Amino acid sequence: MSAAEKNLSFLKRLRFALAGLSHALGAERSLQTQAVIFLSVIVAMTVLRPAPLWWALVILASMAVLAAELFNTAIEHLADHLHPELHPAIRIVKDCAAAAVLLTVIGAVGVGVALAIELLSV
Repeated sequence: MSAAEKNLSFLKRLRFALAGLSHALGAERSLQTQAVIFLSVIVAMTVLRPAPLWWALVILASMAVLAAELFNTAIEHLADHLHPELHPAIRIVKDCAAAAVLLTVIGAVGVGVALAIELLSV
């Protein structure tokens, strides 16, 4: 990549990011599932009206899950491109990426549980 390609305008870089998001949403069932869950959570938050700090925590945790899914997708595509046949080292890379998603989801569920406890104790 040349220096000129690295110094593209914000709008051009934003288009690349949105193209990646669009591709992943169209191709990856797990990302589709996480996106639907996120939208459901936003609807629930709108109804429950928690404090702004809870909004921030829930949105941050949700975006972390979606980002982890995108990283996982990118790693899987790159690994498959570089080494299409089954290989134990590639399996470990993919398993670690999937584990990162799992841990992020567990953290997000923890935020949800803490919010539920807060709302039920009021």
